[in-house]
Amino acid sequence: MDPVPALREPLKKVLGPATAKVMAEHLGLHTVGDLLHHYPRRYEERGQLTHLADLPMDEHVTVVAQVADARLHTFASSKAPRGKGQRLEVTITDGSGRLQLVFFGNGVHKPHKELLPGTRAMFSGKVSVFNRRLQLAHPAYELLCGDAEGEKTAESWAGALIPLYPATAKLESWKLAKAIQTVLPSAQEAVDPLPESLREGRGLVSLPEALLKIHRPHTKADIEDARARLKWDEAFVLQVALARRRHAETQLPAVPRRPSPDGLLTAFDDRLPFTLTEGQQRVSREIFDDLATDHPMHRLLQGEVGSGKTLVALRAMLAVVDSGGQAVMLAPTEVLAQQHHRSVVEMMGELAEGGMLGGAEHATKVVLLTGSMGAAARRHALLDLATGEAGIVIGTHALIENKVQFHDLGLVVVDEQHRFGVEQRDALRGKGKQPPHLLVMTATPIPRTVAMTVFGDLETSVLDQLPAGRSPIASHVVPAADKPHFLARAWERVREEVANGHQAYVVCPRIGDEDDDPKKGAKPSERPPQDDADKRPPLAVLDVAEGLAKGPLQGLGVEVLHGRMQPDDKDAVMRRFAAGETDVLVATTVIEVGVNVPNATAMVIMDADRFGVSQLHQLRGRVGRGSAPGLCLLVSEMPEASAARQRLNAVASTRDGFELSRIDLEQRREGDVLGQAQSGARTSLRVLAVIEDEEIIAEARREAAAVVAADPELTGLPGLRTALQALLDEEREQYLEKG
Repeated sequence: MDPVPALREPLKKVLGPATAKVMAEHLGLHTVGDLLHHYPRRYEERGQLTHLADLPMDEHVTVVAQVADARLHTFASSKAPRGKGQRLEVTITDGSGRLQLVFFGNGVHKPHKELLPGTRAMFSGKVSVFNRRLQLAHPAYELLCGDAEGEKTAESWAGALIPLYPATAKLESWKLAKAIQTVLPSAQEAVDPLPESLREGRGLVSLPEALLKIHRPHTKADIEDARARLKWDEAFVLQVALARRRHAETQLPAVPRRPSPDGLLTAFDDRLPFTLTEGQQRVSREIFDDLATDHPMHRLLQGEVGSGKTLVALRAMLAVVDSGGQAVMLAPTEVLAQQHHRSVVEMMGELAEGGMLGGAEHATKVVLLTGSMGAAARRHALLDLATGEAGIVIGTHALIENKVQFHDLGLVVVDEQHRFGVEQRDALRGKGKQPPHLLVMTATPIPRTVAMTVFGDLETSVLDQLPAGRSPIASHVVPAADKPHFLARAWERVREEVANGHQAYVVCPRIGDEDDDPKKGAKPSERPPQDDADKRPPLAVLDVAEGLAKGPLQGLGVEVLHGRMQPDDKDAVMRRFAAGETDVLVATTVIEVGVNVPNATAMVIMDADRFGVSQLHQLRGRVGRGSAPGLCLLVSEMPEASAARQRLNAVASTRDGFELSRIDLEQRREGDVLGQAQSGARTSLRVLAVIEDEEIIAEARREAAAVVAADPELTGLPGLRTALQALLDEEREQYLEKG
């Protein structure tokens, strides 16, 4: 029997089909349990709702006020030519200011009868301006006194604190409050997911009590109690889901992969012209320990831009090839796959020439596989994969197609994990005879708490040291509108770098060809909050390149690179730039990840305010990769006081990617960050804030690991099992299943 039938009850049975339909379509609420977990956004004390004196324009507001006067006017209009048109103007006041309400046509009759001077009510609507006065047109309202029905309403609102819910124009906050009032008795039947010992040990209230207190608090202390408890629910249930996933992984079989003492890895290490950093050595040990076990490795390797993640991943791949297996690296774009292939072949030298004349004794074959390869080259590559001739394979999602077969797949390395759908990674992992080991690399540093919340099923290794010889990068904001001569100086700096034998990047938010939509500057998940000055279309690669070549950079070799070019053309441009034949590369964010040209020392980012904080940090990591210092100039027309400029100042003031990722998370809505990493799955966090509640998340992870270790099936915790089922709707279930 279902332990919580009352909470599974569909809303249409309880509230009627019309209300239930609006709740499902606009708020994603389907059951009584969903509605009980739709928490107030904030609380107002009686009479202290939005003050009439400081109403925000164009926003949906809720006010409590008294009717000062009401006047009915008749007028002539095209619809009512004989002066039969009616308009009701009602003035309300809350002591701090006055506001006009206006009703037209047939909509005047009810308010004309009900909104008499002296009547108190709650009003909700969108603030607009008419004749230079603020008004609400056709607001929804709820009487707070008057007839017997009104008295009852007033009583239900008589608590000191009025909960205001995330609402929609179709469903005002108080209608939600009424609906919740209807289902609140069901909260008594909520089965507690927290083990009793945990709840009592931390002094948390029971779940039914928390639900009552969050929806009907009498004091601010009630709200604190409820939130403290509900935060624990969210953190703990999610961490249990991830802990069970980690536990299930340890039950799967995998082939242990150990490098042979004098094999390919040793030969490669002997070739390296430098010694590994302490961080690289430590992380390599963690990875090799995992590879040597008989269940699949599941590790997240995150590191600062340029900390040498690719080298660490390559050594892991060589260890697997040493043990007789194959390793594959999955890259998000063809440009990046080609770049990785080139740099791996360069680093390995004759060790990458397996089966060829002049290949070293322990050599293997390094094969590239992308969607745009010619049929003959593709056939050849597929044969090398199937026979095991190719020990290392680098490619795009072309690797996932059914035709692609491996001889013995031992390790999958995924670069920039958030750019791959869960299904894609799963399909690739399914190509091993037994589950292969998995190493996920991300170059966007993720705060520890986000890593624990989103990638909690992966063990995490962090590279936070830069290799010796990497140069510092100086970053400056260039306020192009306030100080145009700063922009002129920026182009002079680019010319100086080129004169010293170096190269430069210029990055723009869009391409500028006819298919280009100016609104699509950055991907939605990466686009930062916009400011009012965001009126003109973002600058485009094709326009800027032409302007520079004819203007401030005349006489220099300027080329363009963007995502809609043919793969061969892109590769040719990158090769010329890498070879030093091009002075300045004007590009979109296609260069954001993995592009490695040590001679490029300067980067100018146009309309830098159009990019997210983490993206800017990624981009600037493309310069200063050699022995000469790097320079990154963030060009913006935003005014000094704007939020956009504050973001840019933050990027210019610190080179710590982890610090920037925290700033990024605080400025963007958390759901964007979590949702993006969860392959689009809706974030389940309602009261838990990933950055603020760092301690709760860390403690919940420890508690969850202990609970799952003691009882993997949660047989003794039916409430927790039920909460997990509710959390893991199908989409999230798949996300965790496939990891």
